[in-house]
Amino acid sequence: MKLTKDSISPYIIGTMRLGTWGSNLTTAEYEKFIEGCIDLNLVDFDHADIYGHYTTEEDFGKVLKSRKDLRKKMRITTKCGIKLTSENRPDHKIKSYDLSAEHINVSVEKSLANLKTDYIDVLLLHRPDYLFDPHEIAETFSKLKKEGKVLDVGVSNFSPSQFDLLNSLTPLITNQVEISLLHRNAFEDGTLDQCQKLKVIPTAWSPLGGGILFKDSKDKKIQAIQKTLNLLAEKYSAANDQILYAWLRKHPAGIVPVLGTSKIERIKAASEALNISLTHEEWYMLWQAALGREID
Repeated sequence: MKLTKDSISPYIIGTMRLGTWGSNLTTAEYEKFIEGCIDLNLVDFDHADIYGHYTTEEDFGKVLKSRKDLRKKMRITTKCGIKLTSENRPDHKIKSYDLSAEHINVSVEKSLANLKTDYIDVLLLHRPDYLFDPHEIAETFSKLKKEGKVLDVGVSNFSPSQFDLLNSLTPLITNQVEISLLHRNAFEDGTLDQCQKLKVIPTAWSPLGGGILFKDSKDKKIQAIQKTLNLLAEKYSAANDQILYAWLRKHPAGIVPVLGTSKIERIKAASEALNISLTHEEWYMLWQAALGREID
C-alpha cells in the first residue's frame, strides 16, 4: 500500500541522533521521547541499521521489549545497504554499499532482532549500490513480504532513473532524499516530478540544511536567507525552523520532513508549524534568497 498524506505522519521522527551519534539517550529517556512523539500523533520512526555504529536499533528495541504496547502504536522504517567499518562489524574491511539478496536478508534479520519486533513496516535501501541487480532485489522484497517480515519497501538517495528501474519490478512507496532550502536538487533533477507522477510521497532528510541557517555567517547568501526567514517568522509569529518546515510542506508532492532532534519541545514546535501556510510569493522569496538572485 502506497504512503499517502492521510496514512503517514506529517513528520517522521529520525532516530540517527538519539543514540551514540548524538544525545546518547538512556532507555528511560528513549521511552519518554517515544511516548511524547506518539502523544503528538507522530508515529513514524525512521531507523537505519548503521545508526550509532549498529547500536541505535538495539537501544530503541530495549524500550519495545519492556513496553510491548508501544509497538502497535507506531510504524517503524529502517534502512540497509551501507556497510560501515566498525568494531561491531569486524568483517567489513572498507565502507561499501551492498544490496545483494544475502546482505538485505541478513540485515533484516538483525534489525528485527534488535528492534524486538516481528515485522518492519517499511524497509528502505539506504544508498544505491552501483552493482545492484533489480531482479534479485525484487525477488528478495517479494520473499520478505510473503514471510511477513516487511510490509512495504522503498529506497533512499536513489536517482529518478534508479527508482524507475527498481519500481518497474517491485512497487516502491517512497524515496527518502536530502531536501532543504540549501539542498534543492530534488526540485530540479526530476525526483519530485517523479513522485507526483507516481503518487509516491517523498521524505526529506536534513530538512533544515544541517543547522547552518541558525548560526552567524559571513556568507551573503546565508545572510539573505536569514533576513527573509526573519521577516516571515515575524509575520507568522513563528520560529525560523517552523518557516523552513512550512516551505518544504508547501510543495504539492507532499514532502514529509524527517526530524533529527531528540528534544520533544522541538518536535512540538514542528507540529505547530503545520498551521503555517506560506503564500506562493513567499515560497519564492526564500527560493530566490537561497539562489542569490532573481529567478530567470
